[in-house]
Amino acid sequence: MATVVPPPSKRQRRDELERSQVQQDVTAVAAADLGSFKARFVDGDGNQMTDVVEIPLADATEKNVSLLLNTLLGRDREDHTPYRFRIHVSTTSKDSSTPTTTILDFYPTNPSALLPLLASHGITSPFETTLTLAAEPQSIFRVQAVSRLAHRIPGHGQPILCASFSPNSPSRLATGSGDNTARIWDPDTGTPFRTLAGHTGWVLGVSWAPDGSRLATCSMDKTVRVWDPETGKLAPGGEFKGHNKWVLGLAWEPYHLWRDGTPRLASASKDGSVRIWVVNTGRTEHVLGGHKGSVSCVRWGAGGDKGTGLIYTASHDKTVKVWDAVQGTLVCTLSAHAHWVNHLALSTDHVLRTGYFEYGKEIPDSEEGKRALARERFEKAARMQGKVVERLASASDDFSMYLWDPMNEGTKPVARMLGHQKQVNHVTFSPDGTLIASASWDNHTKLWNARDGKFINTLRGHVAPVYQCAFSADSRLLVSASKDTTLKCWNVRTGKLANDLPGHEDEVYAVDWSPDGKMVGSGGKDKAVRLWRN
Repeated sequence: MATVVPPPSKRQRRDELERSQVQQDVTAVAAADLGSFKARFVDGDGNQMTDVVEIPLADATEKNVSLLLNTLLGRDREDHTPYRFRIHVSTTSKDSSTPTTTILDFYPTNPSALLPLLASHGITSPFETTLTLAAEPQSIFRVQAVSRLAHRIPGHGQPILCASFSPNSPSRLATGSGDNTARIWDPDTGTPFRTLAGHTGWVLGVSWAPDGSRLATCSMDKTVRVWDPETGKLAPGGEFKGHNKWVLGLAWEPYHLWRDGTPRLASASKDGSVRIWVVNTGRTEHVLGGHKGSVSCVRWGAGGDKGTGLIYTASHDKTVKVWDAVQGTLVCTLSAHAHWVNHLALSTDHVLRTGYFEYGKEIPDSEEGKRALARERFEKAARMQGKVVERLASASDDFSMYLWDPMNEGTKPVARMLGHQKQVNHVTFSPDGTLIASASWDNHTKLWNARDGKFINTLRGHVAPVYQCAFSADSRLLVSASKDTTLKCWNVRTGKLANDLPGHEDEVYAVDWSPDGKMVGSGGKDKAVRLWRN
């Protein structure tokens, strides 16, 4: 029996009548055929991936271009890798026969914006020009925007000041509080797991070792403590004393740089120094004492001439210093800011934080295999134009940020990022290393291009200062935490709000997105941990 098509609805009949009474715009139909352009696909190192192909402008959405590239590479539909593209155009000026390369912004979301974008850079006839599209693979999995409050977990007796998910297990979240304790939570069940008691001052920072085996905390009591997260007890010799003022921040040595299986830990203090500790013994290996003010932030990178690692420190003395992690000697001083430097971020932060843990891949059995995988992940994330590039972003009370490449550019900044109207609290790179997000007292979060520091978008929605922000593991989403008692989840590509997340009863100081992308953890002045899921 044949299926009978139902009669049109009243609305469909009304719409059809309206269309029949309106003169069609013939010019719009004629303009739909925009012609085509030739494209050459290259990878991040500039190597050509396929032959030159012709792409109709009418169908040249980024999604379609990504599908075309996957088809040209012979991949099955299930094995497709999503790409975003950066446009390189090779042109020859009238005064010179030597071709020059113009690097444009990311490929526009709307294909109708491609012609105006090219025209704004002096390319009026793209049909006669071969566009080089540098393909940047995105994460192989897609994180869904968090949309609901899954758990509210009380326990802390004072505001929660910091929060961090374990790199190897999304089912562990660590928080530090003004009640002098750190706590570990089980997000899957929404229950407390361990209470880490021993500090006699506010716990200002929590930091997981990249293999997830230990948790470090720092406090206003001038000490650093290292804990066994499974038992909740202090590791043998795990109380490190030496600073004579508050300890404000921590950074673990990258996993693949551990010598003889022994990790090292850097701590930044209000006393103007950074100490490097040998974790297994509690011995101070180096004291980095070149700053003239409080050291507000420390980062441990895996770059350097010999690949032995660099330590980056930011201070209230308006400078950022770069240190040789093995020798403990000063490499250079980055002086550009006009006020306190509040925060630092590395383009390789995500892969250094997660070590050898990678979505969809098995963990090697041997230490050598784990170290090799961690090194491979770092080199892949840091490779740019065939060389290792570890970039640094610094955020300051002078309303600005700077982008640095100390390994290749020395003390000259790559870019100065201006746009915030008040102090910049926090800065972070996306896991794929292509974007920078900054949070400020001007109530805004801003997005920047991590290659050249160019402004991309302002995420408007908060009505009070934004304290922190965190990217999802696939770099497509961003969550921000604010004094206005809310979290907001943003679509990075469009710059639009994906979900508003009310639920806190007071200011939200800390937020983190789990490495597997399944949940967001937050804490603040209302003393309760909140866990958010999609």
